[in-house]
Amino acid sequence: MTPTVGLRVKLTADLRLAGQVVPADEPPGEAGTGPGAGFLVLAAGVEGTVERVDEDRPQSHEVREYERLKSLLDDFGHQMPPGSRRQLEEQVAALEPEWTAYRERKLRLTVRVRFDNGFALDDAPGDLFVSL
Repeated sequence: MTPTVGLRVKLTADLRLAGQVVPADEPPGEAGTGPGAGFLVLAAGVEGTVERVDEDRPQSHEVREYERLKSLLDDFGHQMPPGSRRQLEEQVAALEPEWTAYRERKLRLTVRVRFDNGFALDDAPGDLFVSL
């Protein structure tokens, strides 16, 4: 399922919220957590509506450089002198492994869901929900 704004969804796993969202069957995170005053549990099956979808696939400097040089080659390569074009093609080829790895890296989707009871859950992994 690819979440979209306005989509009705259902939570697929129990969630425990205590500073950060984690599935209820996983141990709580260690970093920066201390004794808490309490926590909230959302049961699987609770329904709501997607309010926002955020996609995140961080780009390295090499990936940005590949995009820049590839665009330059595609747009102006036919006008370049042969030596300059060949040099640009070599630079693009050298950065291609980074680009390929970036494209194969899994896209991280997070969503903001407003449940029917009024509770809003922000920055939750999109794969915790199924569409209705």
